[in-house]
Parts: sequence; structure tokens; C-alpha cells
Amino acid sequence: MIKVASLDVESVQAFVTIADLRSFTRAAEALGTTQGAISVKLRRLEERIGQRLIERTPRRVRLSAHGAVFLDRARDFLAAHEAALFALASATPRRFGLGIAAHVAGSELPTLLAQLNAHDPGLRIEVRLENSRTLLDAFDRGELDACIIRREDDRRDGEVLGPEHFGWFATPNFEHRQGEPLRLAALSQSCGVRDVATRSLDEAGIAWTEVFLGGGSSAVAAAVSAGLAMAIFSCRLAPPGTVEVGERFRLPRLPSSEIVLHSTLTDFKSRAALRTLAAAFREHRAMAG
Repeated sequence: MIKVASLDVESVQAFVTIADLRSFTRAAEALGTTQGAISVKLRRLEERIGQRLIERTPRRVRLSAHGAVFLDRARDFLAAHEAALFALASATPRRFGLGIAAHVAGSELPTLLAQLNAHDPGLRIEVRLENSRTLLDAFDRGELDACIIRREDDRRDGEVLGPEHFGWFATPNFEHRQGEPLRLAALSQSCGVRDVATRSLDEAGIAWTEVFLGGGSSAVAAAVSAGLAMAIFSCRLAPPGTVEVGERFRLPRLPSSEIVLHSTLTDFKSRAALRTLAAAFREHRAMAG
């Protein structure tokens, strides 16, 4: 006779994961815990049910007869638990303040946000597009839960999502007359990418002048595409119709950087949503490369 007073969600989840993967080691990895912890949770469930659910030998992990009977009911139990949590989350949406640097966001941004929303409809996403320095300051003040930015200065924290390579871009017919300052377009005076450009030119002894400043990334791209100026862009985000002109005008090579993710999220569902966003971002970068 089954003498269950209650079922523990984590123990049932451990059992189902072991049953699906046929491995305590892989189950522990999938649930982000240790093999010892998985074993303890399974033993706790078996003690409550009063039946052995998993048969384990040095070479094999399989369901017992009682485990095979219980598996579908365990899945139903977990599904009901998730449905209850989803109903609660839908009634009280959780806020997710996300900052994405203007020099990082590309044409894939709507797709990434759609994937994030589909992963957790109960998450109220608030997106802020700024330069990396502004977003990092906002993150440090607690105004953002997470931000995806270009690495700033010598700060080494954050999860690296991938490298970022830059180039000097202009229209194919862009003209720079000998002896005149190089005409530049930039996002804003506080933009780290602008700092890289001007510092590189100063160190190379090349005179420059800004003829277009601010207005957002699309405005800077429009100024460059119109032939008004040249600008630094990530090689993957250069405006259509522009070309890399660094060698043509003997401009200094630009240092590479990294795209990093900073986050303070701690609850499980929000962290899972953030992992979904990071994985999708890496996937789009790999496809673009």
C-alpha cells in the first residue's frame, strides 16, 4: 500500500530526469547539481513511496517495474506544478530590465527578444539601448537586471558571449583629401567605440574632425552611407553598401574587444530566460560568421 503524504517536486524532477537520461551523471548536469544530490533526492522519493523506482548497476541505470508505472504519473505531476507556476507568473508579471549596447545590437535583435518572450511569457521585458558605458553604469546602480555590452576598460567580470572585431567603414567612393582632417561620425562623446577611434588616430598622428555626432546607431550609419564621414563599426554590423577602408587610407589597426553579459538575476526562471537569450545570441553570431 502506498503511504505517500506528499511529493517533493525536486525529488520527482530528479527521478524523471534520471529515467529520461539513463544516467545519474547526465541527470545531475542537466539539473545543474551534483550526482550525490541527485541520489539523495531519488532515495527520498523512494522512501516516501515505499518502492524502488530505479535499478542501478555499475554499467546500467534502468526503471524498476514500479518506476515504469510511476513515470507517466510523475510527468503529469510536474506538468501540473509548472502550469500552476505559469498561472501565477501570468497574473503577476516579473520585470526584466535588459540593456543592450547600440554597437552590439544587430538585425537579429527582434528575433532574440521574441525567443526570450516565447520562453517565458510571464516575464515583462523592458529593453534599453544605449552605449556600453551608460548601460554598465545603469547596471551598477541597480537600474538594469542584465546588460549585453562591449567590454569596457579593464573590467574583467561578466560572461563572455564572443569576440568583437572592428574596422574603419565608409562608402566605396568616400574621398579624403590629403592634408585635411579625417571626417568622422560617432554615436556620442561618451561612446567607448568613439574613444577607440580617436585614440588610435591621435597615436598615429592623424588629424581628425567630427562632422556627425549622436542621433543613434541608425543615424550614424545613415551619415556614413551618405558619404558624409567614415566611422568605426563592428565588422558584423557595418552598414550595407559600405566597405572597410583602413588599408586604403593607411589608418591604424583597431584592437578587438569582447561582448559580455552582466547579470544580477537570481531566480531560476529569470536565469533560464537569460540563458536562452545568451545561447540565441551566440547562435546568431556563429551563423553571421
